[in-house]
Amino acid sequence: MIFGGRRKSVNSQALEEKVASLPEILITALTKSEVDAVIILPGDKVIFQSPGVESLSIVREGRLIDDAVLALIRQVRRDGKTRKENIEIALGPIGSGRRSLHLSAAQLNQEKWIILYIVDESEQKRVDDVRRDFVANVSHELKTPIGAISLLSEAILGAKDDPDAVARFASRMQTEAERLSGLVQEIINLSRLQAEDSLDQAEAVQVDRVIAEAIFQSMPHADARKIEIANQENPALYVRGNSGQLVMAVHNLIENGINYSPDRTKVSVSTDLNDGLVEIRVTDQGIGIAESEQARIFERFYRVDPARSRETGGTGLGLSIVKHIAENHGGDVTVWSRPGVGSTFALRLPLLTQEQQLSTSDMKVGES
Repeated sequence: MIFGGRRKSVNSQALEEKVASLPEILITALTKSEVDAVIILPGDKVIFQSPGVESLSIVREGRLIDDAVLALIRQVRRDGKTRKENIEIALGPIGSGRRSLHLSAAQLNQEKWIILYIVDESEQKRVDDVRRDFVANVSHELKTPIGAISLLSEAILGAKDDPDAVARFASRMQTEAERLSGLVQEIINLSRLQAEDSLDQAEAVQVDRVIAEAIFQSMPHADARKIEIANQENPALYVRGNSGQLVMAVHNLIENGINYSPDRTKVSVSTDLNDGLVEIRVTDQGIGIAESEQARIFERFYRVDPARSRETGGTGLGLSIVKHIAENHGGDVTVWSRPGVGSTFALRLPLLTQEQQLSTSDMKVGES
């Protein structure tokens, strides 16, 4: 429950009296209900909000701030009719991540108090998207390695009297099987990302720990290519989210840098803070990406260089997964690149301030 302003004044005292006038049984019912609720006075001042409303970021300092919600409330206040509407709200200050809400607003009394019921339908939408996209992903990509394995098995049967040919075909079959395994795992990862709400059970995540774990996972690949991974540490930065997903995102960016860089080069990881956003930058000295290609590199299965992707075992899903993780955390991912020079990918996430860490008592520090 909220009580408007923090300072004791005539207005705040009057507001508390209005809150006190709400029947206790109503407050108890709304607090325990699975449906979130808000009670709004004329002037768009909120005198009650159930616990789940805070995570939606539609109320600030005791007032509604979302334009779509405000428009619905004002319509009900004008004509007194109960109204329902489906809207989408942003997950964060940047990026295209959205949350789907079903709203129902009704007038409570002659003083034009409004009660707003909110049902978060994001989970159901995610389930529907996962089901649709999983079928599309499987039919689009799995048929290629499966077809290759089938042809190679036929070739082995036809060359059973030639040990060298059998060994050659078996080696290629093993490569295709590994590619198939990696592709299946990436599709599963992407499906899980779509199915989960990263901020539903979020924790305070120290960015340096995320980067350290991502680098650790990439070291065998980097060592095999004699590529140095440099890290500029900044231990004071925290974000709110899912530690495992963030490690996956940074690891995918590092792996992408290794895959598209020559041997004996360097991939650099750095962090910075700009306008309340934590930026995790991964810079490589690779082949670079033409400007005409940059708008598409975060699409599923899009490969700038299909031949190199086959050579490195790339699935075309790594950067798409990074994009999903960024959006799920209310952030985004951008790229700067120049052919022959290299690329810099920037994963941007809202900063979790010390005040926010202290005010969220049920949030723990995530350790990778």
